Amino acid sequence: MNGSQGRGAETPAAARQGECALYEAAGHGSGGHDIVPRGASRTRGERSHAQGARHAAPPVPVAPEAPPPVEATVAPPAPPAADTEPVRPAASAPRPAGSGGSAAPGPSVPPGPEWERAVGLISAADEICLVCHVAPDGDALGSMLALAQALRALGKNAYASFGEPFTVPGILRFLPGQDLLVEPGRLPAAPELMISLDAAGAARLGSLAERAGRAERDGALIVVDHHASNTGFGVVRLVDPDAAATAVLVDELVRRLGVPLDRDIAQGLYAGLASDTGSFKYPCTTPQVHDLAGRLLAAGVRAEAVSRELWDRAPFGYLQVLAGALARARLERDAAGGRGLVWTTIARTDRDARDVPYDQLEGVIDQLRRTDEAEVAVVCKEDDVGDWYVSTRSKGGVDVGRACVALGGGGHSTAAAFTASGEPADIIDGLRAALRAAEPTGEAEPPQ
Repeated sequence: MNGSQGRGAETPAAARQGECALYEAAGHGSGGHDIVPRGASRTRGERSHAQGARHAAPPVPVAPEAPPPVEATVAPPAPPAADTEPVRPAASAPRPAGSGGSAAPGPSVPPGPEWERAVGLISAADEICLVCHVAPDGDALGSMLALAQALRALGKNAYASFGEPFTVPGILRFLPGQDLLVEPGRLPAAPELMISLDAAGAARLGSLAERAGRAERDGALIVVDHHASNTGFGVVRLVDPDAAATAVLVDELVRRLGVPLDRDIAQGLYAGLASDTGSFKYPCTTPQVHDLAGRLLAAGVRAEAVSRELWDRAPFGYLQVLAGALARARLERDAAGGRGLVWTTIARTDRDARDVPYDQLEGVIDQLRRTDEAEVAVVCKEDDVGDWYVSTRSKGGVDVGRACVALGGGGHSTAAAFTASGEPADIIDGLRAALRAAEPTGEAEPPQ
């Protein structure tokens, strides 16, 4: 995730009612690409979660509990005009023969038999549970909800969830399909089929990791992911580290299932694609990525509305928190092999003083990474239970993914993260050492 942040508390149902404003005008906050570390099982909900009991009847979808409202001086978006035409399902966009569009074939890393096995398992199942990593970003939640809606179109009983804390980030409340979200404790204890999305390892599923393990033992776990640090879990693995986003793989899966793209499915896929490409500016942005984006736009997605939702809104309190973070920033020119390191911290007390929720901090890293003198940018963010979530970014010359894996996290070579306890200065000391051990990729020259 990257971007700055959203509006105050709004339930998914309320966001759904405002969908017309999303497509015609805009939405709330920000989002983008941030890799939540595999070691993020230290949140309060994951420390003391209760396993859901097996249910005789299918679980009832429950909207995630919204966080407390954020007081802000930024004016809320205006409601749709009285003569605005209500949103109706858009006509399905034509699907080319290849998943990447008419100009390129689909994902190549997962072999054909894996796709066939995945389609076979899904076709044979009536009840399918979808899960994504804790603290979901735009790719995780967007991909999961897009696939859930495609499965519903096939007549499947589809449920979607993620581990505690079970709260949809404010920046993602615009995504369609949230009526399919179910509290993690209400998922079937032994689902007929489970699909994990955008999680590099079972531990990243938090309180749902045990259910995933049971599904894997039963031969009923499909993994759809694009992280190079994927641990290889799952029975059927649709894993492609070269894919720009998990949304790319979900698009291919939806195509193979024979479900045409409608606007709601495309909305989730576009949010995932835009998030993990940094609004189409990261190195993973290929001609095939733009081709997929074009097909999603043709299905009815409004690019400017999604961009506003993900990146272009923030409460006034966020601006004050950002100002403090930038004022505390430190530049270490000799770090990262002489390529430079810039880092800062945001303590829980900084957020509390401005009534800024934790999930509204993703955009800070994007401001810090603009520093010309630093190849690597780092933001240490204290969460609500006192742990530090360490986001890292590289411009291509240093493999921050390898460094974060060494510290118990995960991600990509240019965007990764980990979770740690202790003092930020000590955490940075450990990261600095891990960066020294990570070999430069050689893709960028040291700053002058």
